[in-house]
Amino acid sequence: MTREAALGFTAVLILLGAGWGLTMPLTKIAVSTDYQHFGLLFWQLAIGVVVMTMLGLLRGVRLPRGRAHLRVYLVIALIGSVLPNSASYQAAVHLPSGIMSILLSMIPIWAFPIALTLGLDRFEWRRFAGLLIGLTAVLVIVLPNAAMTGAIPVIWVGVGLIAGLFYAFEGNYVARWGTAGLDAIQVLWGASIVGAIIALPLALFSGQWIDPRPPFAAADIALAISATTHVLVYAGYVWLVGRAGPVFAVQVSFLVTLFGVFWARLILGEAYAPTVWGALALMMVGMFLVQPRRARVAEAGPLGDSAR
Repeated sequence: MTREAALGFTAVLILLGAGWGLTMPLTKIAVSTDYQHFGLLFWQLAIGVVVMTMLGLLRGVRLPRGRAHLRVYLVIALIGSVLPNSASYQAAVHLPSGIMSILLSMIPIWAFPIALTLGLDRFEWRRFAGLLIGLTAVLVIVLPNAAMTGAIPVIWVGVGLIAGLFYAFEGNYVARWGTAGLDAIQVLWGASIVGAIIALPLALFSGQWIDPRPPFAAADIALAISATTHVLVYAGYVWLVGRAGPVFAVQVSFLVTLFGVFWARLILGEAYAPTVWGALALMMVGMFLVQPRRARVAEAGPLGDSAR
């Protein structure tokens, strides 16, 4: 890799981290009205389907519909979208956006014990220390007066952590059982379609349906931008993996957390006590320590180690 190429890939990495990090304060804006999780979930997935379909047509990519492919779409839709995103939307109502970004950075930390359970990795003291440091960061967050608004509601911290657990299991599921020959873009595309089909009746019958007709409020615009940004950034991440390799691209997880906190301060005006900044520093250390071996990252590919 030339110096010019390295600088270009680094710029793309920063752009991807900034884009993914932006989705957290946008989510906070989306839940700032009476909109509830199933309604938000459906439109997030529906918008994603539209964008993915356009990308698929431009790339000339087809969406396989065999039995094995449909099983992958269903599983990823459930553990990668419907369940974790429902938890995230509910937690975002009660937690600051920056705190949500820090909690989601637990994804690679949760992935380690799950990989051990599934026999996908071997125990390492360095990574175990990273797990303990990450959990310590969470405890620092939930301590009384961890933010200027007062005590962080512990129950919603737990709900926020559920999302990260599902995402961590998603990556390990892909590493253990594969994607039936589908590439990352096809998996995301098919899972978004299946997820939207699942979310539609949930939104309708729970009374959480969101009327898509104008006029559009800030929450509607934030949701549309967030859903579109996620798809475009994910496509960019897959491109970066193909050009610079998964070991380089997976470092985006650090940037997502840092930019998530940065955007929360800039857009939402969130401010935090020193303990929260300490928790962020601890989480960065924990994420660094639990980084998988180079061979493990190369085998997992973009879906197995994608940031959220």
